[in-house]
Amino acid sequence: MARERLGSRLGFILLSAGCAIGIGNVWKFPWMVGSNGGGIFVLIYLFFLIVMGVPVMTMEFAIGRAAQKSPAVMHAQLAPKKPIWQAHGWASLIGSYLLMMFYTTVTGWMLNYFVKMAAGDLEGVDYAAANAAFGNMVSNPWMMILYMGIAVAIGAGVCSFSLQKGLERVTKYMMLALIVIMVVLAVNSCFTKGGAEGLKFYLMPSVENLKTAGVGNVIVSAMNQAFFTLSLGIGSMAIFGSYLGKEHTLMGESVRIAGLDTFVAFTSGLIIFPACMAYDIPVDAGPNLIFVTLPTMFANLPLGRLWGSLFFVFMSFAALSTVLAVFENIMACTMDLFHITSRKKACLINGIVLFVLSVPCVLGFSVWSGFTPFGAGSNILDLEDFIVSNVLLPLGAMLYVIFCTTRYGWGWDNFTAEANMGKGLKVQKWMRFYVTFILPIIIAILFVIGIVTKFWGA
Repeated sequence: MARERLGSRLGFILLSAGCAIGIGNVWKFPWMVGSNGGGIFVLIYLFFLIVMGVPVMTMEFAIGRAAQKSPAVMHAQLAPKKPIWQAHGWASLIGSYLLMMFYTTVTGWMLNYFVKMAAGDLEGVDYAAANAAFGNMVSNPWMMILYMGIAVAIGAGVCSFSLQKGLERVTKYMMLALIVIMVVLAVNSCFTKGGAEGLKFYLMPSVENLKTAGVGNVIVSAMNQAFFTLSLGIGSMAIFGSYLGKEHTLMGESVRIAGLDTFVAFTSGLIIFPACMAYDIPVDAGPNLIFVTLPTMFANLPLGRLWGSLFFVFMSFAALSTVLAVFENIMACTMDLFHITSRKKACLINGIVLFVLSVPCVLGFSVWSGFTPFGAGSNILDLEDFIVSNVLLPLGAMLYVIFCTTRYGWGWDNFTAEANMGKGLKVQKWMRFYVTFILPIIIAILFVIGIVTKFWGA
């Protein structure tokens, strides 16, 4: 059966960006900026996005486009005499399942809050009432299973159609709508009375803020955010590379996708910081910033119900863009591994499997809340997120780098020949030393810091 192709370059860019763009761009990025000195963090983050994120993304795209297979079997296609690499393919599939096991729950939260906001259930709430509403939501297992199931059903339903008529068409409209909604919200927030101080904190780099936050903490946090924001290491980008033609170089495409991902993260800061400063809201409030603090703010805004509804539509689109992209990766892997020829059959099977696998995360906030893997206050979501974000993503990215740069895998010459095919920005010879020797060290540092911080504190 011939490999499906994306219908347009725009579709490829929006699909790949949609996979990278998620709630981390909207929640974690402003939170990290607020905790790490404001504008100076943004500059350092952009630096690491270029020197770390773009090279690894280029490698994922190159492997996928050369193999014309899913991440589960692409290593066997490119290095058939080195079967040890096939284990990385299986790890990519497992990592995608693990990511979806908790991401579908969080997506359900976004959908539920959009319904609450649009229905007027959060009108006039104060901080205590908003906090109680969030607690009641996550502790209601049947309601959360319903919304998690809706997120899974959307992923399975959209991906069951052909690539162009299903995933590409829906994601293009959803991503374009997301960008429009973001710009509208950002303009409204920037003109909020009292928001100028928020813009100054966000857009004006300050050495004093850097010293206050700690130079080492800011640098490490920027490295971490730049790497994880692009969802690299588990094949989520490689699958879209396998649907791509040879007309354009892959580093150029990676720069465009990283740029769009950064635009969404940056614009989210324009939404959050002026509003937080105008209403005296702490910018490092963590999850409460989205589900407790912001609903309180919307309750006191003129047309707050409208702005709140738009905000959670935007959040739902951001979350669903990742759900759709990762579901496509899972579906393609299982089709290649188990020789399933029907997209609808693969989506039905994976939809049922993912629904069952996602239930523990939902129950971790209610009937299974007694399971605290990292001590008091932790839950199943924390465990699944830690395995994906702190273990599988950095180690997976490390393996992609080794596979593309050494004779033990696919090799540098094969990688650059594929990456540089077409028009656009090309991988240069002088980059080889950096990508082969320096980049793995940076990734290893991120991995160690992630483990140390989790178990022995910051």
